[in-house]
Amino acid sequence: MPRLRGKDQARIDYRHIIDWLVRKPGAFENYRYKQEMFPSTWFRIAYDQLRSRKTLECTNREYLEILQLAGHESELGVQQALKTMLQEEKLIGIEAIREFLLEADSKAMPPVSTVAPVDLRTYDALLSSQGGGVC
Repeated sequence: MPRLRGKDQARIDYRHIIDWLVRKPGAFENYRYKQEMFPSTWFRIAYDQLRSRKTLECTNREYLEILQLAGHESELGVQQALKTMLQEEKLIGIEAIREFLLEADSKAMPPVSTVAPVDLRTYDALLSSQGGGVC
């Protein structure tokens, strides 16, 4: 991480403290580094959407679960889910995000690779042209 210069600056990686915050969701509202808990603008917009339709306690609990899912599974995947839901004007929720991630995993097919069989006669011909044996 680049060094922060000046007073009252902090860089907190949410992955380091998310498990603690999930156990104590009430601490999130007055957390000193709350702004550091939004890895991207999409997470902040999602938090604001949750806040507009739920109580403060429920918003904090659900947002922290979403952030925990991002920290343990895939931040990029959760961000893509949030982005898609917000653009399609769907309601954001932890279960909807889990379903999105499961669908994305099922759509991602592993690459198929084929290896042609090796013709060992080529090696036999090479060995026989060297006098028929190995040193």
